[in-house]
Amino acid sequence: MELYKENQLKIYNSLSKTKEDFKPITDGYVGMYVCGPTVYSNAHLGNVRTFMFFDVVYRYLLHLGYKVRYVRNITDAGHLENDADEGEDRISKKARLEKIEPMEVVQKYTVDFHNVLKNYNFLPPSIEPTATGHIVEQIEMIKEIIEKGFAYEVNGSVYFDVLEYNKKGNYGILSGRKVEDLIHNTRALDGQSDKKNPQDFALWKKADERHIMRWPSPWSDGFPGWHLECSVMSTKYLGEQFDIHGGGLDLKFPHHECEIAQSQTCSGVKPVNYWMHTNMLLLNSQKMAKSTGNFILPNEILSGENDILPKAFSASVVRFFNMQANYRSILDFSGEALEASEKGHAKLMEAISYLEKIEAGNTSTLDVKKWKKDCYAAMNDDFNTPILISHLFDAVKLINQIKENKASLTADDLVEFKQTINALVFDVLGLMNENAQDNSGKVNGVVELLIKLRKEARENKDWALSDQIRDELIELGIQLKDGKEGTTFSIN
Repeated sequence: MELYKENQLKIYNSLSKTKEDFKPITDGYVGMYVCGPTVYSNAHLGNVRTFMFFDVVYRYLLHLGYKVRYVRNITDAGHLENDADEGEDRISKKARLEKIEPMEVVQKYTVDFHNVLKNYNFLPPSIEPTATGHIVEQIEMIKEIIEKGFAYEVNGSVYFDVLEYNKKGNYGILSGRKVEDLIHNTRALDGQSDKKNPQDFALWKKADERHIMRWPSPWSDGFPGWHLECSVMSTKYLGEQFDIHGGGLDLKFPHHECEIAQSQTCSGVKPVNYWMHTNMLLLNSQKMAKSTGNFILPNEILSGENDILPKAFSASVVRFFNMQANYRSILDFSGEALEASEKGHAKLMEAISYLEKIEAGNTSTLDVKKWKKDCYAAMNDDFNTPILISHLFDAVKLINQIKENKASLTADDLVEFKQTINALVFDVLGLMNENAQDNSGKVNGVVELLIKLRKEARENKDWALSDQIRDELIELGIQLKDGKEGTTFSIN
């Protein structure tokens, strides 16, 4: 299926600040890179909002028939406490405070990150590289940047020379910031910094005595700058130019700006055609952030073990809540908002469950082809999930009318309607029909009850009832197997 040839996808490009027709570098193929987590603590829901949106982007591109290489990195070294190349490495600091190895910190929070994504029904990326797995490549890129005259070494550390690079007027191309303004708004160097200019950023930092994570390099035992890893890994796995680079809005400057400078210095071409950024998630009308303590963890929502929400909510409801706002809009998280989403989610899933019971009629009340076209038009308009959801609820309204014998669909329209709604709800949005999951649990419970009744019948030598239970379950596709440990069953 190559739906992408029928549908023109438009993407809001943070670089041009306009919606542009999506034209991949290679027809039928998409290279996409998304900045992943720094694994020094649990990912909060604000972090997960970004990854959840790009999971939908990935799913939709696959649904359209593109072959997608989706790269999402793990930052396990080099991310200092602030963007001024000062402070301690976040992972090293956590390891020092907890008196464990840095890689124990990395392992603990990488496993937690993966568990969260699994619970929330994410597709895994094609490649998930780590910063520590690409130290050699990062050193080689630094050498190349130095050779080209855009970096300098001081006392074992290497810095990117922003003023030299900006002689072509390129620095700030993504964020819209001007170097002159950066110079004016940055505090003067205090005499203890190795940088020529305050806006320069680290490519390699010499490790002091307390720094645990360090590697040998031509300049010193040290560690790479945070911005460097993404330039290295994106170009290694996607090439010097690739289609989409995504991340949270807070990464636009300085992280993504620095990525562009590093990559373009080495290749001489703009590295990314479409830059995409998700907006922030608010909690109590304030930005969700670990630094302020204003955050909630995704698994706390599922368990209900938190002081913010009135009860536990399902992962699918949380996905549905996120998709009701455009990814470039600020989204305010609250118990009331989740409860409203839960009601809408339940209506959608109830309608989809009833779809299987609908029989074809002689006429169609809904113009299915137009409805389907509207659904795709929403997703093709910069992945506009709120508009898509509004069209899905037009479908819910129709299903309810059919339920009341007030509407109908012909056989062909019914097939197309079912295929479209299931593909968009489950394959693209990644929602889950918990009603179906609950029914499965109920079926298992009923079978266990019948097994118990059959066991009592056998103990009472009521062989006729015992055989009747077994035979009628077989007719329903449920096979019983008697063994030394008791009776088990399988559903065919």
